[in-house]
Amino acid sequence: MEFAVAMPLLLLLGMGGIELANYAIVNMRVNQIAITVADNASRAKMTSVSGAAQFREYDVSETFRAADLAYPGMDIFANGRVVLSSLETNASGGQWIHWQRCRGIKAVGSRYGAEGTGAAGTAFAGMGPAGSLITAENGSAIMFAEVYYDYAPLLLPGGRVTIYRSAAMYVRDDRDLTQIYNPLPTVAVLSC
Repeated sequence: MEFAVAMPLLLLLGMGGIELANYAIVNMRVNQIAITVADNASRAKMTSVSGAAQFREYDVSETFRAADLAYPGMDIFANGRVVLSSLETNASGGQWIHWQRCRGIKAVGSRYGAEGTGAAGTAFAGMGPAGSLITAENGSAIMFAEVYYDYAPLLLPGGRVTIYRSAAMYVRDDRDLTQIYNPLPTVAVLSC
C-alpha cells in the first residue's frame, strides 16, 4: 500500500532527475559549440603569398558546419541560431563589430549589436556581459560566437527554454582584417 502511494512521487522525482541531467548536458553542449565556433573562426585562414592571410566566406561556412557536426542530434541550426562577430578597433581606437555572420532559423541577433556597431567613435565599449567586457587590441580581432538554442523538455511537460552561451577567441595569426573574401570556391554569404 505504501509503495502504491509513494510510486507517483518516486516516478516524478526520477523523471525530474533525468530531465535535470539532460538539461545540464545540453547546456554543456551549447557552451562547447560556442567555444568551437570561436576557436575554429580564430584559426581559419587562407594563406596568401601577397600579404596577410585571408579569412573567407568559405571559412565561415565550414566553421558553422563543424558546429553542426560536433553534436548532430541537437540540430543546432534547426533549433537555434549561431552568431559569429569580428570585434575589432575602429579608426578612433574604439571597439567595432566589423562583420557578423549568422546561421539558424531562430530569429535573434547578437546581444551586443549588429554588424557595424561602433564603426566610429568610442561609445561602443565591447562585447560580453557587463563587468566582463571583451575588447580587441589595435590591429587584431576577436572572434565572438553566440549560440542560442531552444531546449525542448525530454520527459516533463513544459515549453521550450532558450539556452544562450557565448565564447571569444583572439585571431591566432596575422590576418587581413579589411574584409571577408569570397574567392573560389565561392559560397553564399550567411548575413544576419
